Parts: sequence; structure tokens; C-alpha cells
Amino acid sequence: MPRNIPVGNGEMLVAFDDLYRIRDLYWPHVGMPNHTCGHLQRFGVWADGQFAWIDSPGWSRDLRYKPDTLVTEVRLRNERLGIELICNDVVDYFSPVFFRAVAATDLHHHPRDIRLFFHQDLSIDESAVGDTVAFDPKTGGLIHYKDDCYFLCNGFDGASYGIDSWATGAKRIGDAEGTWRDAEDGLLSRNPIAQGSVDSTVGFNLTLPPGGTARVVYWIAAGRDYNAVHSLDEKVRIKTPQRMMDRSEAYWKLWASTPQADFSVLSSHLKDLYTRSTLIVRTQIDNGGAIIAANDYDITHFAGDTYSYMWPRDGALVAQALVLSGQSGLSRKFFSFAKRVIVRPGYFMHKYHPTGTLASSWHPWTMDGRPALPIQQDETALVVWALRRHFDRYPDVEFVKDCYNELVVDPANWMLAYRDHHGLPLPSWDLWEERHGIHLFTVCSVIGGLTAAAEFARDMGAHDRAAEFSEGAARMRTAMIRHMWDAERGLFARMATPQANGEYQLDFTLDSSAWALFAFGVLDANDPRVESHMNAVGSRLWVRTGIGGIARYHNDHYHQVERHRVDDVPGNPWVICTLWYAQWIIARASNIEELDRSRQYLEWCHARALPSGVLGEQYHPHSGMPISVSPLTWSHATYVTTVEQYLQRHSELSARAKRSSAAAAASESARAETQPPA
Repeated sequence: MPRNIPVGNGEMLVAFDDLYRIRDLYWPHVGMPNHTCGHLQRFGVWADGQFAWIDSPGWSRDLRYKPDTLVTEVRLRNERLGIELICNDVVDYFSPVFFRAVAATDLHHHPRDIRLFFHQDLSIDESAVGDTVAFDPKTGGLIHYKDDCYFLCNGFDGASYGIDSWATGAKRIGDAEGTWRDAEDGLLSRNPIAQGSVDSTVGFNLTLPPGGTARVVYWIAAGRDYNAVHSLDEKVRIKTPQRMMDRSEAYWKLWASTPQADFSVLSSHLKDLYTRSTLIVRTQIDNGGAIIAANDYDITHFAGDTYSYMWPRDGALVAQALVLSGQSGLSRKFFSFAKRVIVRPGYFMHKYHPTGTLASSWHPWTMDGRPALPIQQDETALVVWALRRHFDRYPDVEFVKDCYNELVVDPANWMLAYRDHHGLPLPSWDLWEERHGIHLFTVCSVIGGLTAAAEFARDMGAHDRAAEFSEGAARMRTAMIRHMWDAERGLFARMATPQANGEYQLDFTLDSSAWALFAFGVLDANDPRVESHMNAVGSRLWVRTGIGGIARYHNDHYHQVERHRVDDVPGNPWVICTLWYAQWIIARASNIEELDRSRQYLEWCHARALPSGVLGEQYHPHSGMPISVSPLTWSHATYVTTVEQYLQRHSELSARAKRSSAAAAASESARAETQPPA
């Protein structure tokens, strides 16, 4: 089930599913560890003897955010119970405290006895073994703890602090389902402590006048020991829960108001998705600089692993979006993280934990019995390329000086050394992490990385290095055209496999990642070869259903839905692939009319987004529902980048049209002055 309305602050991340159940709680890093392991954290209502969990039938749900913030605004309504709930969730922008404010309103127009129940099913440090949960008389809340991870659950009903009732007990041991069952009669057992595989439920009692409203604020504070969570609880009481929520709302509005381009040429809903995308991207970035691909634990049921890692490729392309949207502080943190984890002599491994340690991988260290680097070379090249994009926009010489050797010189020297006799990169894994060979996307990214390194070297006065890097990029471009372009097909090969005779076996499967041809400055977007290939992408990879969108490549097997009509449905539509095509239209547009052809792809993304604005990785080609992880950081970042490129190109073309109009008017005026009198 896709994640919805994530809230976080770069230290704590809380994610909900479509039924408004908390499913993921990450702390102290975004993506590591998940203290719920994806299990349901239930929320229920007892009203005058009737009970319902909010995921049960009978509720209407509207899950959104407050505009331009990371504060949710969720509306829940149950006619049978006669209750409407308006819920606001936020993680304090500064401290690891998650808040949920609930305003309950009577719909039956008579006095009501209402009880709200919040269920905590924690598996601290991703294991339920050895957990403890206990009632804490000092704070009046419950504390879950193990080792150096403590979570304090507490609340405020407007009159007093502390929980009104609680239950602690066993979960998933024998017949024990968990304490959430204890809430369904409206009463909790008040067992003071439980140990092992445990969960807990807390309750708050409210009295509603006819048609009236009462409010509760519930929170979870995280810390390394009891004193830490107790201090945070004290902070909440001193500042008051509402003030802490208000200050976080103000902070995110300020954050989202970073000076940006003129959006007046775009419709308001596309601009809103842009702002929402920047905020959702922020929830997926750890304060230590790691840009996490996605934090949706449900993918473990498919792959036995998560997306909660930093892939240098994803990180670099997201960093580009951060640069374009004015978030230079976050892009600097990413490059500092990259400097810390890069491997000598100058390449990145497959992926990393947010702490910087090496993450899981399926790339082998041997190929055909011989040692092989378990890498995707484009990941190294794109970090260099993205660093240059950062420097072009924010020429922070002191910052670049500190990472010049590790993130420019060493990777560029390594990329030059890691070439074959034709000047193409040696085989590595592709960006889709499925094939080993020499890939068009990798070749283009390495050319972009070497070109960026040459620009840096030239700036630094290292003209010999600049010449060497430039020559390497030029030779690789020539080799790519000579060995990977087929004029008869009008296509570039997506992969070249070295043969014993020194030549290549070519794979011409159509792949949307040919976007790299112009995106990294290898060829012009108007180059006839690029036009031929991208036109094929637009026509042959478009999903011919009512959903539309562009697939990764022809007959894509990853989460494949349609296995028979692959010419009509070459794969599931992906956000990034659809927007890559839009970026090509933007790059080659010569007037506003041509540019506006790209807007249909922005509109497609808006149509695919959940009401909250969340974008997934890919979508079901018939139902349009998200497939795989959601939200995907890369999807939101690509939307931001595409909008920025659209706005920039619109400004350029508008200025050009004005100059042409002015020149034409001046010419007409000059002709009029030289005409003889009638």
C-alpha cells in the first residue's frame, strides 16, 4: 500500500498509508531504522458504546496537507458514530517529536461521551525481541524502550497532561493479537508494564456538547535515554503542544517560500504540485546529507529489502532539483556526504545507509570467475556532474575547494582509467540495475562527468588536467557515435557487450534513459540522431491505455502487469520516464507553442498524484494506481527539475520573441521613414 502524507524533519520521519494508519517511524535517521517494521499503528474511536477503527468501513477519508507546509489536514467522518475528526500531524521542525492533534465534532446534536485510542506497535531497532513498555507516573505517559532507543507517548486534552487510560501487553506471541483488541469495548486494562514482543494503546476521554468540538493532542518523543525523552516532554509542556505545532507550520511555510522563478505562466495546480514535491523531497533527506530513494516498508514483501538507501545516482539527480529550487544548503550536505563515502581511487559503490555505511547489494564481485567492480559507473559520473550544476548556480569556492580532490579530480582520473581500447567505459551495471555491459546512459553520464571535471580544473588553473579530461570526453563521444549509433534503425543501442574480437554486440531495445544524450550535454536536443531516437521513445514507449505515460523500456518485467500486449503496454508508466520526454520537448522548443507541448506531461503527473500530492515510482497501466514504492524521491525531484526547465525556457523564448517583435517594429518604422510622401 503506498505511503501517504509523510511528515518529518530530517531526523524523524513518520509515514501513513492510504487509510491514515501510521506505518513507518524512522529515527534517528531518515530511512534507518524503521521502529514499526511496517506494522499498523491503529487509531480508533469509541462513541456512546459503539467502536470503530479508522480503517474500518463507514469512514470517509480525505488525506491532504495544509498548503505549503508539512502539516497534514486529514478529515475523517463516520455517520454511524456521528463523529467528524479533523487531524493535523507534524514532526516538530527542530526536535524529534511527532504530534497529532485531533478535533472531534459531534454530528448527532446531543451530548456525547467520546474516547480516542492510539495504538503503538513498535519493534524498536527493527526487532520486537527484548522491548519493554511501561506506564511512567512521572510524565503520565507510556514509555517504549530498548537499549539506547526510548519513545515516550503522551497527550494533552486542553485541561490536563497525561493519558487517561492505557494498556500494555504481548503481540504476535501465541494467541496474543495485541492491546488494540482491548480498546474495542472502550476500556483499557491499565497493566503497568510488559516485556518482550509488546505493544501498547493509550486512551483519551472527551465530552462533547451537542454539535460541539473537543480536542486532543497526542505526541511521541524520541531520545537516547529516559532523561532525553523526559526533557522533550517537559519542553512540550512549557512551550505547549499547539505552539510547537504552530511554529513548525510557520517554519515549513518559510522553507517553501525560498525565492523561485515566475510561476505565473503555469496553472496553479501545477505550481502547487511543485511546492508539494519540494516539501516531500525534504522529508526523504537525512540531516546528515543522505538523499534516500524512498521510505515505504511494504516493498519488503516483494523484494525482501527496502529503498531506504542512498543511491549516488538518485542523490545526484535529486541534488540537481535542490539546486534549481534554491535549496543549496541541502545540496551541499549531499556532496559532503558523498565526499565521506566515496571509495578510493575515486568511485562509488552501489548504495549506502544514511549513516554512510555500505548497504545491501545484488552486484557480484566476480564475473565469469574473474574479479569485477560491483558498481554502476553512472553513479560516480553523475555526482561530479551534479556538483558542477551546484557550483554554476552557487559559486561557493570555499566549499568546492574542500571537495575538489575527492569529488572531481579522483573520480575523473578513475573514469579515464576505467575505459576500453575504443575509449568507452568498461562494463558495469546499468541504471536500472539489471544488466552488465556498456550502457548508453552510462556513456553519456561519464561524458557529462568528465566535461564537468574539465570545467572545474580550468577554473582551478589546472589546464593540463582540463585538457586531459576534455580529450577523454571528446574521444568517448566519438566512440559512442561510431559504435552505438545505427543510422538504418535511427536508434542508439542501449547496451554494448564486448566480444572476443574487440568489437561489440549491440542491444537495440528501446529505452527511455536515452534522455541522457542531451541531458548531460553529449549531443544537442535538436541533433537529428537525438530527434530520431526520442521520437521513437515518445511513440513506442507510450502506454496505450486510458492511463498513458512512458515506460522505462520495451517489455519491462519489473512489476509487469501486461505480459501479452507489450506493443501497446511496453511496461508500467514511470513518472521519471514521462518527464524525461517532456524535458526533451522543452530543450528543443523554438517558440512558446512548441514549449507548451510539454505541459501535457506535467498535467499527466498531476493526474497521477494522490490528493496529498504524493507521486509513486510507477503506475498500474489500467487502473492508474501506484505500484512499487510511494513516494519516490526521484519522481518528485524530476517533476521539480522539469518545471524549473519549463520556466527557464519560457523566459528565454518570451525574451527572444520580444526582441524579434521590437526589431521588426524598428525595421518597419525605418522603412516608413524612407518612403516618399504619398
